[in-house]
Amino acid sequence: MGGRMATALITGATAGIGHAFARRLAADGHDLVLVARDYERLERTAKELHEQYGIDADVLVADLVEDEGLELVEARLRDRDRPIDMLINNAGFSVNRRFIRGDIEGEERMLRILVLAVMRLTHAALPGMIDRGHGGIINVSSVAAFIPQGTYSAHKAWVNSFSRSIATDLAGTGVAVLVLCPGFTRTEFHERAAIDMSKMPRYMWLEADLVVDQGLKALSKDAIVCVPGPQYKVIATIARFFPVRALSRYSARFRGARRSTDSRSSVRPR
Repeated sequence: MGGRMATALITGATAGIGHAFARRLAADGHDLVLVARDYERLERTAKELHEQYGIDADVLVADLVEDEGLELVEARLRDRDRPIDMLINNAGFSVNRRFIRGDIEGEERMLRILVLAVMRLTHAALPGMIDRGHGGIINVSSVAAFIPQGTYSAHKAWVNSFSRSIATDLAGTGVAVLVLCPGFTRTEFHERAAIDMSKMPRYMWLEADLVVDQGLKALSKDAIVCVPGPQYKVIATIARFFPVRALSRYSARFRGARRSTDSRSSVRPR
């Protein structure tokens, strides 16, 4: 990199795991491009990170559900004069409603964020990284990918399969792809989805900083899949051998937390 500071682009960078990635990478000396929808929050986050760590932090206001927002971020990733060395595909949400009772517009928005945005931004970032002979992409998935539990789980299963396939294709290029699969993590994710998590056992919770630390360590070792936390490693291992119906019954144990307006909705890790 010829002495140039490495630059990381993070989607969903102002809250939760995305914000934890921003803090950690800034502390490690990375310049940042922060992507989210809330301009004021982006500006506040960028200012705090610049003042605390002395790094440059640019902001991109973009709604990744919309083509316009995706195209804006894609253009930044393709900018050869301002190369991106690391991409963190973190943005996401859950509609928190079973498919048979939900609205298709909400399902499509979730599909665009969790699947289409990951695919398009990865595709935009890779050519420059391959040409430069280095780079890293972390696609933030979920342990829900291993357990059949609605379309959120289905989308995350796609992210896992996609990331593993791309990582295999990139062997020998100097570019690494990791899929990061956290379980229940203390962030704004569940609050934003109106999910009451008060009954979730303490031992099931992860801290965002731990998730980020384990993800970055795994990427540095050229791992392809990272499941933070011993409790979730066990769940992911069990899921490889259990029949689908048995897994569905197992996942029902974690459906005690419900959205108050819909007693049939299910809980999403992450």
